Amino acid sequence: MQSTELQDAVDAISWYHKMELPGGILTPGESDTARGLPRLRLPERLDGLSVLDIGAWDGFYSFEAKRRGAARVLATDSFSWTGPGWGSKAGFLLARRALGLDVEDLDIDVMELAPERVGTFDIVLLLGVLYHLKDPITAIERAASVTNHLLIVETVTNLSLSPFPAARLFVGSELNNDDTNWWALNPTALHSLLKRAGFQDVQTVYRTQLARRVARALDQSIRHQRSFWSQVRGARIVLHARKERQILRA
Repeated sequence: MQSTELQDAVDAISWYHKMELPGGILTPGESDTARGLPRLRLPERLDGLSVLDIGAWDGFYSFEAKRRGAARVLATDSFSWTGPGWGSKAGFLLARRALGLDVEDLDIDVMELAPERVGTFDIVLLLGVLYHLKDPITAIERAASVTNHLLIVETVTNLSLSPFPAARLFVGSELNNDDTNWWALNPTALHSLLKRAGFQDVQTVYRTQLARRVARALDQSIRHQRSFWSQVRGARIVLHARKERQILRA
């Protein structure tokens, strides 16, 4: 595909992930993947391993896993590919063709994941998915059922000062002006649910720093008249949940 043809194809798609395609073409996505990738603490090399990307959307993290040597990568989605979300599968299909990477795809909802449907994987990515679900607890169990060793969870968290497992419910568009957001589990709940799902070793590897949360809360309270304290209490969090402690250390 020529650069001009590729650029025209990129321009015709609504992107979520920013990613670089051949010819220095950058997709105009909303998600700052360059900032988000280091937070995941994804192992630098994945040679010989299998990776499942749940809620892959445009596929940036699926393609990154393949670049790092994964033997098999399966990208799955439903909500953004063929569901009620504003996205589509067009970005994934174009990027895969342009990058020439052997990444499989399957249109399947997270609640339908099971070993008999998709198999099991050494590493499973559950990134930016939980807070969109009415039932995040079952989603964690479904992800755990197809994880051999390491599950990486990135999500929104809230109520972090609570000593008990807790969650905040968003009944409207309070979170990011998006009425598809439902729950923000606090860190205690996330750790507890992951351990109950069979992970022996659960660690928080990233949480939005207070200074960044304050700056964002000020911006949101001024521009969108949202509660300052509600925004400060919210954060992004990344957890590594392992079924075997000595496997896949970053």
